[in-house]
Amino acid sequence: MSDPLSSPEFLQNPYPFYDELRAAAPVQQVNTGSGSRPSYLVTGYAEAKAAFTEPGLSKSTARFFAGRFSGRNLHPAVAHTMLATDPPEHIRLRRLVTKAFTTGAVTRLRPYIQHTVDRLLDALPTNGEADLVAGLAVPLPVTVICQMLGVPEADRAQVRTWSNDLFAAGQPQRIDTASHAVAGYMADLIEAKRRASDDSLLHDLIAAREEGEQLSEDELVSLAVLLLVAGHETTTNFIGNAILALLQHPELLDRLRADPGQISSMLDELLRYDSPVGIATFRYSTRALTLGETEIPAGSPVLISPGAANRDPSRYPGPDHPDADRDARAHLAFGYGIHRCLGAPLALAEAEIALHAVLTRFPGLRLAVAREDLQWRRTRLMRGLESLPVITQAERTMPLG
Repeated sequence: MSDPLSSPEFLQNPYPFYDELRAAAPVQQVNTGSGSRPSYLVTGYAEAKAAFTEPGLSKSTARFFAGRFSGRNLHPAVAHTMLATDPPEHIRLRRLVTKAFTTGAVTRLRPYIQHTVDRLLDALPTNGEADLVAGLAVPLPVTVICQMLGVPEADRAQVRTWSNDLFAAGQPQRIDTASHAVAGYMADLIEAKRRASDDSLLHDLIAAREEGEQLSEDELVSLAVLLLVAGHETTTNFIGNAILALLQHPELLDRLRADPGQISSMLDELLRYDSPVGIATFRYSTRALTLGETEIPAGSPVLISPGAANRDPSRYPGPDHPDADRDARAHLAFGYGIHRCLGAPLALAEAEIALHAVLTRFPGLRLAVAREDLQWRRTRLMRGLESLPVITQAERTMPLG
């Protein structure tokens, strides 16, 4: 049985595949090409929402994978992050970092985010061709999370390269190599912070460990790696996907250009329309259970697809077209339940500020290539562009005639 989630056609546009799978059954077995048993893929909205809170699905995947992939060499700090834990461990670890991503904390970061956006856009041509992934969507969230963690500016490009390699679908050696590189780097940075303290989030985590917050050294490194990677990957995809969606739907673009104040209320619909996370991280069933009408045996891998669920027509009529008036606040792009992305407030703030600046600074913005020529990242987990070539016109060109 072939893997429907690794074909070039799927990576370029997964939504027809999701529609076909969902129409057959919102929860069904698919071959993921991992060499193990097939996984259960959840593509229906109601079923995905239920799966996110199903107590019979575990994220403690270390037990599941023990001994299964003896040929792999993934660093434990990457393999066993907070994302791969269940309560009570998950609650304990999450509590240590939640305060850095509250609405209030993000509000205090907004001036720095705005300054970073302005600086990045200043480097782009006023009227010419630019890549908004390389020029904005990547460096903005990387700069912000690195600033929060205290990663030196000179190291940030390398950090981004390692992070990108961690999502290289079908390239296990590249993934494993990157996992050791980024974990080793963060371990060294932690030692540097111990010798010279600062006001970074990383220093706060070090202090928490040393004040008896039950955070082991391995957990400290793992949390640092997770915050570094998760702190920008989703947002990078979100910004690129959102700009593309607007460029492909001129009526929405015109509406936001006329009233940029509507951008914040449009963010949830843009997240729903083209979710930056196509398929959420791995879960497995600890007991036999039923999702929708599908029985899942104990010990089965389960993959939840926010990308598919957010296009479920039973929840969102006309899902393949972004609607500025749709109430999409219940989208699953950030997950749901106890594992919902804790960095969601930061991602929303970064995307709002970035979109506002791009649309107001470049009112004549348009794609520089045909939509079908755009290249997407080769990973089934993330849904994001490799590049977004645009023409950055500072004045809007009026149609002739």
